[in-house]
Amino acid sequence: MSKKRIAASILVVLFGVALNIGVLCYDKPAESKTTRLEVTVASDTDQQIDLYYNIEEGNDEFNEMQHGAGAYEASEEYALTYEVSAGVQSLRLDITKGSAVIRNLQFRYGDGSVEVPAEQLTAPRMLHDVTARAKDGGLELTAEGEDPYVVWDTSEWKISAMAEDAFELMTIVIKILLCLVIDVIILIGLRHFRALVQVPREIIENRKLIFGLAKNDFKTQYAGSYLGIFWAFVQPIVTVLVYWFVFEKGLRAGDMNTKAGITVPFVLWLIAGIVPWFFFQDAWNGATNALMQYSYLVKKVVFKISVLPVVKIISALFVHMFFVAFAIILYCCYGRLPDLYLLQILYYTLCMIVLVLGISYATCAIVGFFRDLSQIISIVLQVGIWITPIMWNFDGIHLPSVVRVIFKLNPMYYVVSGYRDAFINKVWFWEHPELTIYFWVLTAALFGVGMTVFRKLKVHFADVL
Repeated sequence: MSKKRIAASILVVLFGVALNIGVLCYDKPAESKTTRLEVTVASDTDQQIDLYYNIEEGNDEFNEMQHGAGAYEASEEYALTYEVSAGVQSLRLDITKGSAVIRNLQFRYGDGSVEVPAEQLTAPRMLHDVTARAKDGGLELTAEGEDPYVVWDTSEWKISAMAEDAFELMTIVIKILLCLVIDVIILIGLRHFRALVQVPREIIENRKLIFGLAKNDFKTQYAGSYLGIFWAFVQPIVTVLVYWFVFEKGLRAGDMNTKAGITVPFVLWLIAGIVPWFFFQDAWNGATNALMQYSYLVKKVVFKISVLPVVKIISALFVHMFFVAFAIILYCCYGRLPDLYLLQILYYTLCMIVLVLGISYATCAIVGFFRDLSQIISIVLQVGIWITPIMWNFDGIHLPSVVRVIFKLNPMYYVVSGYRDAFINKVWFWEHPELTIYFWVLTAALFGVGMTVFRKLKVHFADVL
């Protein structure tokens, strides 16, 4: 074993140890955990009972991003369930008309629960356009104005402590499983070290050739047309304008629940999410078909065909750089000037490059044997733009925790959210350690699988292309 390989192996092991320690020591903030709030309502009229919560102590400003809604039909008793942050400091309950009796207010987290004592339930901190009186062990609310609601101070209800106790064992199990996954990936990488580093080494050694082919590929895509490479930028810009017009003007996105919680003009929010998707879409489509497009190079024995997917990704990167610059200029026009957070665009772009490269090594190898894969990828991308999500605000909609987890399993969710963190929310990527670790573990696994598939099928490429 060479000294370089020994040194690289030691570094990988040390990195794995550090990652395991970080996972085991990490403690999720209470405000990022969710708990179920259950409340029993009795009313003689139909009600739309909205619940808002706040995680900042003493702050009575409630917004749509911390909101749940429950429709209630007139009956003697009805149980409503909401999801709120375990770090909740205050609650606000809105009623629409008539009167309603609120009782049995309790928080559930796993198998544990905490019921709010009747004396605390019947002693709200604030009443607005509503009168309240104790009744049958609960609180009767009677609307008397245009905006009736009641606010409770929950800072003394020990919700966070209950959440910690209820999920302590599950958190430990999840951490151990995550560490096992990380360790397995590292062990596989060490065992197949030579095969895994072969492709990255070929990319580094042929970087000048890759850049030259990428420039030529970018130019030849539009060769023969009067406007040339201008068309590379027209279609995405038109797509953005169409989506902006349909959602903002046609469907009045600002009034829709699916757009609740957006604090910037919709066009800024939209372009921050759709720009990375354009790159991912173009890069994956191009890299998947790279071997077929350059079949004459694949049949050359001396040519390193592993660089061809990279060529298509770099070609797509030229257009991506233009749109990042376009987005920055658009933000400046709205008075939002660049800052240090925008440097994260480089990091999230790297995330996409590694992700799409790992996927593309598998798809470009398989598509030669199964040509229908190109059509399947097109369908996946059509669905993906809606489930990432890009057109609607994931944080502004009340969704069950299981559904939210499923959405976050999509690796492009991490990238799209990262672009919006850089442009809008001003949040660093390391402030989302769980998503960051998950993304890179998944990407490493996809990259390893992609290179393995590519290497196994490589000997047959000349026969099928």
